[in-house]
Amino acid sequence: MITDVSADDFNVAVGGQVEIIGWLYQYYNTEPKDQAFKKKKYLESDIPAVTQLFTPDWIVKYMVENSLGRYWIDVLQAKGDRRSDKEIANDFEWHYFMPAAQQTDQVTVQSNGVSLADEQIEQVTLIDAAMGSGHILIYAFEIFMQIYEREGYSRRDAAKSIIQNNLYGLDIDTRAFQLAYFSLMMKARETNRRFLTLHIRPQVFDIPETGILTSSDFQELLKNEDEAKSLDYLLDKFRYGNEYGSLIQFEKPVDWLLIDRLVNADIPAGQLSLNTILLAENQAKLSEIAAVGKVLSKKFTVGAMNPPYMGSGKMDANLGKYVKRHFPNSKSDLFAVFMERLRAMTCTDGYYAMITQHAWMFLSSFEKLREVLKEDTLINMAHLGTRAFEEIGGEVVQSTTFVFKVHSVPNYIGTYERLVNFDSQQKKQEAYLRAVKDNQVDYLYRTNQANFAKIPGMPIAYWASDNLFRLFNNDVELSSKFRGKEGLGTGDNARFLRQWFELSEMQKGWYPYQKGGSYRKWYGNNEYYVNWKNNGLEMKSLPKSNIRNMEYQNRTGITWSAISSGKPSFRYSVQNFFFDSKGPMMFGLDAYPFQLVLGLLNSKVAEFILSFLSPTLDYRLGQIQKIPLLPVKESAMSVSKLVDSSIEYSKNDWDSFETSWDFTHHPLLSHIADDNLSHCRSPVG
Repeated sequence: MITDVSADDFNVAVGGQVEIIGWLYQYYNTEPKDQAFKKKKYLESDIPAVTQLFTPDWIVKYMVENSLGRYWIDVLQAKGDRRSDKEIANDFEWHYFMPAAQQTDQVTVQSNGVSLADEQIEQVTLIDAAMGSGHILIYAFEIFMQIYEREGYSRRDAAKSIIQNNLYGLDIDTRAFQLAYFSLMMKARETNRRFLTLHIRPQVFDIPETGILTSSDFQELLKNEDEAKSLDYLLDKFRYGNEYGSLIQFEKPVDWLLIDRLVNADIPAGQLSLNTILLAENQAKLSEIAAVGKVLSKKFTVGAMNPPYMGSGKMDANLGKYVKRHFPNSKSDLFAVFMERLRAMTCTDGYYAMITQHAWMFLSSFEKLREVLKEDTLINMAHLGTRAFEEIGGEVVQSTTFVFKVHSVPNYIGTYERLVNFDSQQKKQEAYLRAVKDNQVDYLYRTNQANFAKIPGMPIAYWASDNLFRLFNNDVELSSKFRGKEGLGTGDNARFLRQWFELSEMQKGWYPYQKGGSYRKWYGNNEYYVNWKNNGLEMKSLPKSNIRNMEYQNRTGITWSAISSGKPSFRYSVQNFFFDSKGPMMFGLDAYPFQLVLGLLNSKVAEFILSFLSPTLDYRLGQIQKIPLLPVKESAMSVSKLVDSSIEYSKNDWDSFETSWDFTHHPLLSHIADDNLSHCRSPVG
């Protein structure tokens, strides 16, 4: 591995300290991660390995400069600095800071609170609630150091203050905590040779777990039942600390004076016994819990993190139940849960920056989360798409990194960099830096986030045009004219489905079946038959089957592939077809011509609309039916004729191959006169 790592990654002078620690730790987790990925549910012990992912250096700089850096620019401007945010950022040499769009005077006044004029750098705090090996904290240290020096501090005094006052971090992984602690101590030692002798502890913590610890273990120190209840409230919060981590939150105030008294209480004098030894150990545990509990109950100026990713289906019973109860708006994935949590940990007028999967921007399962987030101001987003991490290939993991301000700034124009079409981590970084220098690049967008609410489901459709926002605002949805349905869930496809050529003509009770398939418009992908003998008696008897929407089976309609690796494609489906969830269908509610709907769905307009309604390659009914339906105009007749022709051409093409059950002869033979066809046929023996 040493030969594969750049020499600069070992060079502290160019930031190599945090690079090599982070990469070595990720490789350290490779084997347990591979083993855990094979499990249906992750155990508590699996969580650190499966959720550990080293954040690329440029994304760390983007998050920190556009959150902590932006906050300090707000402070300087509130104190009277007349320079623009771009000028101040250039002065600090923050190369990844994205200047804000030009705002109206009213917006500028609203976004710069008067209270910021009294802010001092010692009061500014930043937390990484899932810090890993400390990559974000180390770069935040460097930004804080720049600011301290501008405020007149020596580097030696600045290092002490940063470690004591400014930086906080939490993690459930003991090894990650140790590496983050080490990295911060070495960073401080770099600027203050005597730092290791000052006995200053970084404010980073390994989140503890109480296990079976209860108030009864402190009975010698408690005065009454109320104190016991207060202590049990705190201990219960950390019962599964190694699993819940930073998601632990307090619904009511904790009596920290009581907790501190218990931690520091003198053990009753007398002969040393097993009880006194256990009490001392329990005090030490309570001290750890109290230190982390105080951090979790604080509000921070800035939050920045790369949260763990884990779908709800992989959570064990404890974690799944916890997030459903405490984070119902974001329960579908752990990264979204941490979005809510970090937001709650950030103070008003502060900023929180994250890199997450981009699913929260679009999917209906995160719509309630988007409702919550609209109360804040989306300042900037670099939409990364796939291949944002060098070690993750393929098209599955799609990412975005962004910065929110915890303050609603009406009519604020946010800035968005669409980097999804750049196919490597390096190219995305270079494209982002070009956008910082040149706001005229064609992948940089500026829009008011209030526009997102004009689209059903409120997706973060920053690249939609004003005309498109108006289209959603003025016209009816497709669902008003066409009703979408999911079909059969056989429960056992290998048992109930066959390709048509696997059946003989004499087999009765088998019917044509729509099952999605590859990209194909207008007509086709008619490949399967389903066993519906005796009115589906065998399938209905299977516990895993899902027999739904029978009244819509065998009806003419429009079908498509619900899951695709590329662009959406819609097809006409004739009568006498069954269909399933992977090949859903839509059916007309009135006399509205299906050709107009099919033409719209196969158009570039619908493809563009679906790029933000359903950008995850999962074309679900809900997203499809939100497409705005244009009113019927005089040109409807010509559109219908074009669609009918497209269906006919596509059908002829489909039937020209032997994979079609309607195949009769090769298309090349169609241009040979009948009296010459005999020369093309095999001789009769």
